[in-house]
Amino acid sequence: MLTAGFADPVLSAQSTFRAVLDAVARPGSVQAIAASLAPPAPLSIGAAAIALTLADHDTPVWLDAELGANRSVAEWLRFHCGCDLVAEPSRAAFAFAAGAAGVPDFAVFDLGTTDYPDRSTTLVLQVRTLQAGAGLVLTGPGIRERSRLTAAPVPPDIVARLARNRAMFPRGIDLLLATDDAVAAIPRSVRVAEEA
Repeated sequence: MLTAGFADPVLSAQSTFRAVLDAVARPGSVQAIAASLAPPAPLSIGAAAIALTLADHDTPVWLDAELGANRSVAEWLRFHCGCDLVAEPSRAAFAFAAGAAGVPDFAVFDLGTTDYPDRSTTLVLQVRTLQAGAGLVLTGPGIRERSRLTAAPVPPDIVARLARNRAMFPRGIDLLLATDDAVAAIPRSVRVAEEA
């Protein structure tokens, strides 16, 4: 049975969009997502809110194996977003991964081009915990000196992946980390290091 989307689509989408925008503008910060949703498992509330806010009929979406295995997730996204679900990550404007194990090498996504870097994939990775002030050290645009971010679980080689991604700038993917009630961003412009 198909569950409902946003109870108040306009206000909820505006609130979620603002949270994502603030997260991207201030990498390493954790922004609250206040969405009353019951998406089909294993799609988290935060990831579902981001999908409802950013995906539409013009944005191809890729799901990792865990999300794609539940037909209800695909039906929910198609119904509420009108998005086209694609099998190839390189065709996706947005990619959703249920957890660290489902994240392929970033190079399989659309990395954009030198002329059109904005056409790259945004990866939304579901995590259980997000905490600012500790963990990975982030430096770059939108950050005064440095910020720290802990997210778990993430791929064990996340720092190396993000370094390779940063080396392609202005090409590369942007990463959103989503819990049920929060989002943080690591854009391609940011440098990431292990906590000293």
